[in-house]
Amino acid sequence: MGEDVLVLSGGDENALKNVQAAEKAGEEIQSFVDKNTEKFFELTKKLNCQFDVWQKGSDKVHHFPSSQKLWELCDKAGDIYEKAYEGLYCIGCEQFYLPSELNENGECFEHPGKKLEAVSEENYFFKLSRYQKQLTDLIESDKLKIIPTERKNEVLSFLKEPLQDISISRSNERAKNWGVPVPNDPTQRIYVWFDALNIYQSGVGFGWDEKKYKKWWPADLHVIGKGITRFHAVYWPAFLLSAKLELPKALFIHGYFTVNGQKISKTLGNVVDPAGLIEKYGADALRYYLLAKFNPFTDGDFSEEKLKDVYNGELANGLGNLISRIAKLCEKSGGVFPRDPAGYETRPWVAESLEKFRFDETLHALVSRFGSIDKEINEEEPWKLNSQTLIATLKPWIEEIRNLAVELNSFLPETAEKIEKQFKGPKIKAEAPLFPRLS
Repeated sequence: MGEDVLVLSGGDENALKNVQAAEKAGEEIQSFVDKNTEKFFELTKKLNCQFDVWQKGSDKVHHFPSSQKLWELCDKAGDIYEKAYEGLYCIGCEQFYLPSELNENGECFEHPGKKLEAVSEENYFFKLSRYQKQLTDLIESDKLKIIPTERKNEVLSFLKEPLQDISISRSNERAKNWGVPVPNDPTQRIYVWFDALNIYQSGVGFGWDEKKYKKWWPADLHVIGKGITRFHAVYWPAFLLSAKLELPKALFIHGYFTVNGQKISKTLGNVVDPAGLIEKYGADALRYYLLAKFNPFTDGDFSEEKLKDVYNGELANGLGNLISRIAKLCEKSGGVFPRDPAGYETRPWVAESLEKFRFDETLHALVSRFGSIDKEINEEEPWKLNSQTLIATLKPWIEEIRNLAVELNSFLPETAEKIEKQFKGPKIKAEAPLFPRLS
């Protein structure tokens, strides 16, 4: 789109489950989280996802002081107090639950099969209840925009019930001395979600680089899975309101990939290894399947068999075959095909579709256009034309392919780059197929 963009992600490493997993593995906690965060970061590279910032929650240089500053601002606003508490804690979610929020087995809906831990200790609490009306007004008015509307309505429904103040610290004993220390209290650590949400700010300079922070905050968008909606749509804006900081402008909440209708989880043993799929099909084929064949707002059932069908049917026989056909015709014609000096850009209809986060619809429209060119080739039978007529016939198709390559770049970066390179001109030659057909 030609906009100046910063994309941030990272690891919210100060979770109690990380401490327990490190203990089980017999490893020192820091080296354990370093190793695992690196695996996720390497996966983003294999998937051709380009993050400008990968912020670690265990970063003591930037993230710790940044999160302590957020705490101090909320404390200054009079929103932090200490009290004794007993409750049921889900290690998976890193959240306390009321019995009414659990399933019939007394388990969290996000982590069925895992028993909750009964916790009794003295913690610091945040006055979430103080921000109920303000949060409701912000979300209703779309000042904090929640996409899709169904998720917005879920949050507003939650906000109709009286908000409970939330615990935002853990004792050193329960935290095993892991996490961000609470300012001025060496016996407590900051609750993981209070500091994890602050990764959005600590990664762009909050508390350590004011110039950078002013450039990039507030975030235009947070992209999250539906299971952490409450943290992002209720807790996070409340912390920011308390600290008198600007709120992110929008939340895009996506559904889950499921396997046989069930959420992918280690507990259920239905985990799909993306690294293996990338090795077998290539990153762009996996990206295409996940982006083109699923509504971003709802759950979608993943199937390797369907991935293979899509690869052969739409990528090998469709897009890849068309590029090969056109390139061979260009080579046969012996013509030259200079690029448009004005360049190529994302057209308004693609931009509008992207604004709605309907990646499936955008890709369908782009791939349909490739299909239309293929149909036109079949109808016009250009291989029967003489050289000069063939060159003239090919030119509009080549211009369309060049523009489509620019628009495909966000979805299939590797493929788009190959197409742009092959069709940069002035001479265009046949090359190896983009998607070799799978047997």
